[in-house]
Amino acid sequence: MDAPSLPKERMMGDRALSRRGFLAASAAAGLGMTALSGCGGNSDGGSSDGTTTIEWWNISTTEPAKTVWAALAKKFEAQNPKVKVKIVQLENDAYKSKMTALTASGKLPDIFHTWGGGVLKQQVDAGLVEDLTDKTKPWADGMLPVAKKPYILDDKTYAIPFDIGMVGFWYNKALFQQAGVSTPPTTWSGFLDAVRKLKAKGITPIALAGKEKWPGMYYWAYLSMRTAGIDALQKASDTKDFTGPGFVQAGQHLKDLVQLQPFQRGFLGAAYSTPTGEAATVGNGKAAMELMGQWAPSVQADQGKGLGKDLGFFPFPAVEGGKGSLTEVFGGGGGHALRKGAPQAAVDFLKFFASNATDIELVKKTNTIPVVPAAESALSDPNIKAVEAQLKAATGFQLFLDQAYAPAVGQEVNDSVAALIAGSKSPEQVTQSITKTAKEEQ
Repeated sequence: MDAPSLPKERMMGDRALSRRGFLAASAAAGLGMTALSGCGGNSDGGSSDGTTTIEWWNISTTEPAKTVWAALAKKFEAQNPKVKVKIVQLENDAYKSKMTALTASGKLPDIFHTWGGGVLKQQVDAGLVEDLTDKTKPWADGMLPVAKKPYILDDKTYAIPFDIGMVGFWYNKALFQQAGVSTPPTTWSGFLDAVRKLKAKGITPIALAGKEKWPGMYYWAYLSMRTAGIDALQKASDTKDFTGPGFVQAGQHLKDLVQLQPFQRGFLGAAYSTPTGEAATVGNGKAAMELMGQWAPSVQADQGKGLGKDLGFFPFPAVEGGKGSLTEVFGGGGGHALRKGAPQAAVDFLKFFASNATDIELVKKTNTIPVVPAAESALSDPNIKAVEAQLKAATGFQLFLDQAYAPAVGQEVNDSVAALIAGSKSPEQVTQSITKTAKEEQ
């Protein structure tokens, strides 16, 4: 696919490595330094018989990706008899907490999942990440530019993508029809009307994993893009001031939604990818929609039944009077970075994972959006094609806020928005809390 038009670099985050931010998050996660001893750190992974073991940390804990990725590791081992791949798979929130603690300790896994942006930048600035520019150039140059963008810092490549996509609404066509919502809404007022119509028919409009704060952040992030404009998010990061009227309005719009009580019963304690979580609630037809990334269909089918032909996708609506555009999208993909000094086998694994053959397998078996042009023809799912089409038409792209900003700032965004959704913070207090944390990160 063609790369969307991207106005400028959006790799936000403070340059200095914040000890306060990392150690605070480590303490919150209950991860002392003793918890870090399981990571290979700076060992070369070699053994007496000449075998190199590389440790690969990822977040593919749901099917089919979990099994597909394990099989790919075995395939790589078969092609490289002197290499063993040790896989460590952690759920999203647990992974972020553990990686924050590992970064604070100065020890990272040989190969690790990254979303890029400010979190990767702090790891790079701390001297913990391998510069892959020259080592991967012969084969990485052919990958899609938009997929590589979050991992290029100061014109240097620090990770290799395996996925790219965006967040949008995944909805149940049958439930929409039942509620008399004939077409997906394109405006925020139209969206609120759709929520009201669904409720009037006794249908839970939205599933939300309130226990895991990042899904709620998506609403505030998109509403900020639609009201304040995408450039305002960059400016707020630069000036460390999120108190502008557009951000307050975003919180007010989210509060308006929350006051409609659109979420499933017990949403504040619900996880994302569990049998009773957000994805399963939608996948089992118990809620009409969720705001989630391109991976949503596979997780809905893994944790629930899946909606099959009843599943549809639409972009986050425009906000009337806002500075943003419907064609400005929010999201990101996934990439793999290497710790500083990782063995050559880890570089070889990245090349294997980014090959045409592997990408085609990922597209066919896990509905991944391709990152190499040759794999695009393998894309068959109509909803994933819809996501790809939206990406191709994008006039702006904003990385996940909890990855785009410095770690402590991203965490505060998640925490404050969760408090707004729970009713314990006002729209103004959200912007003030984020600003306070941003200024403390200097």
